[in-house]
Amino acid sequence: MALIPATILTGFLGAGKTTLLKRVLTEAHGQKIAIIENEFGEENIDNDILVSDTQEQIIQMSNGCICCTIREDLRTTLQTLAAQKRKGELNFDRVVIETTGLADPGPVAQTFFMDDEIAESFLLDSILTLVDAKHAAQQLNDRQEARRQVGFADQIFISKADLVSKPELEALQHRLAHMNPRAPQKVLHFGEVALSEVFDLRGFNLNAKLDIEPDFLKEEGHAHAEHDHGHDHAHEHGEQCDHPSHQAEHHGHHHHHDDDVKSFVFRSERAFEPAKLEDFLGAIVNIYGPRMLRYKGVLNMKGTERKVIFQGVHQLMGSDLGPAWAENETKLSKMVFIGIDLPKDILLQGLEQCLV
Repeated sequence: MALIPATILTGFLGAGKTTLLKRVLTEAHGQKIAIIENEFGEENIDNDILVSDTQEQIIQMSNGCICCTIREDLRTTLQTLAAQKRKGELNFDRVVIETTGLADPGPVAQTFFMDDEIAESFLLDSILTLVDAKHAAQQLNDRQEARRQVGFADQIFISKADLVSKPELEALQHRLAHMNPRAPQKVLHFGEVALSEVFDLRGFNLNAKLDIEPDFLKEEGHAHAEHDHGHDHAHEHGEQCDHPSHQAEHHGHHHHHDDDVKSFVFRSERAFEPAKLEDFLGAIVNIYGPRMLRYKGVLNMKGTERKVIFQGVHQLMGSDLGPAWAENETKLSKMVFIGIDLPKDILLQGLEQCLV
């Protein structure tokens, strides 16, 4: 049986997850989708759009989609769904897990990698995060869960943008790009979005494409994301930066220097020494794993003519051989790390020391 693709939908309370889900469920796309609701509240999607009694754990809908509310843990629910699909008792093409607004998507994502039985039935496709433009600044300032949800995202959808001014929206987009440069952002109106932007994004695919918003790397005219150890966007200790190119912006975009979820990029044209890199990454993940939300890289490794693709979530890390470097392609290693208060200097210097 082919693996069943799974999507994790997350976002802070009121960001519009249910609106987006309803749109996905009611659109005539011919796909049968199983929705797993990981909600604590009584108010959930069933009440509005389901056709049967909500006492059951799994409910078949009029258009063939099914919904279930997690009464046990996610693992059990996924196993039940996979078993029923195998027996032909339930028919669905993919799974969407809607997390509670206060949830950290990390453990949900890890379920797909840590449990062999789940890994044999499901393939985690991506984590989608909804951000409410009207309340985001406050939520990101006050709640670590909201910041973590942004850090984990493969795709960010911004809702309620019509309720804020253009400068406010731009400031939010700028802030989100600093927290997570690898997730494309899209402004949504009432959950209207093409399914191609929701499903089959392959955010967890070990593919050779490392998506980092290109503007993030060349921002402000000089390469912040390179290792200019002098000053960087993160301003680790919250100190003020007096670099002239930043001064003007401190009052506008840059009031978010104290976000604990940050990202940084490492790039080098020198090859990595495989054993050194493995030891270093192993040690880093051991110490900082819980604070490492997402990390991903396309690497130039000594001893192989092919790209090495690696990525991880928290303590779980995997790598794979990608395609060969093209004849005229610069063999450039690129890695992006997104995490909570990660020691950028230690990481960059450590990676530097793993180069040939």
